[in-house]
Amino acid sequence: MISLLSIVALGFFLGMRHATDPDHVIAVTTIVTGQRNLSRAALVGAFWGLGHTLTIFVVGAAIILFNLVIPPRLGLSMELSVGIMLVVLGFMNVAGFRRRSPAADTHEHDSEGTVHSHPHAHGDYIHTHPHVHEPESHPHPPTRTPLSALDRMLTRLTVYRYIRPLVVGIVHGLAGSAAVALLVLTTIHNSRWAIAYLLVFGLGTIAGMMVITMSIASTLKMVSRKSYSFSRKLEIASGLLSLAFGLLVAYQICVVSGLFTTHAHWTPQ
Repeated sequence: MISLLSIVALGFFLGMRHATDPDHVIAVTTIVTGQRNLSRAALVGAFWGLGHTLTIFVVGAAIILFNLVIPPRLGLSMELSVGIMLVVLGFMNVAGFRRRSPAADTHEHDSEGTVHSHPHAHGDYIHTHPHVHEPESHPHPPTRTPLSALDRMLTRLTVYRYIRPLVVGIVHGLAGSAAVALLVLTTIHNSRWAIAYLLVFGLGTIAGMMVITMSIASTLKMVSRKSYSFSRKLEIASGLLSLAFGLLVAYQICVVSGLFTTHAHWTPQ
């Protein structure tokens, strides 16, 4: 009983520590930077952890039960998928930041007031048309935009906003499943206990990532109250960091580890 409790405790806390790996934190930061609601941020972390646990359990259990050996080139390819994903997430953050950044205003004056035209936002949709601010006058209501229509359609599917962290978690789990399974095999020789360890490890990862995403969201919420511009800078910084880290991961795998050479070498991490 003591040994079983030790395995459960060890698996849970190692899972929480695993959630704090740099590539994991950077990836979820790019997803949660626009989120200020703590419960939704926690759900982002939970869906990431669920995707991660799913892959860890499936691949890890196959390695434990069937003694599968992952070839170095396949292992490197799985880790390269994380680098590519970080680059994509970073690019999406940077591109979204540029779309939401206001450009210089251009004004035209008439006898009744100031009619001007400049890029402005209705929610997340940015476009340009002549309008007046005092009194506020637009040629269309703010909900009649293409993005608003898309949001109204997609919000009926309540989990659509959580598909992205789920997919990101699956990719991360794919890259780390071999290392976790090999670690379990070296310490736990009973296959049933090893499988149980994977599940507990996954639960710890989910809990750890929920704490991380809630911490990020609460910090950004506090910062945005004091300085909106600084909060925006943090958003673009998270995108650039994800982009740079993804490129570094890709360089390490493709060049240092020699993924596309005849002498590829891989050590599960």
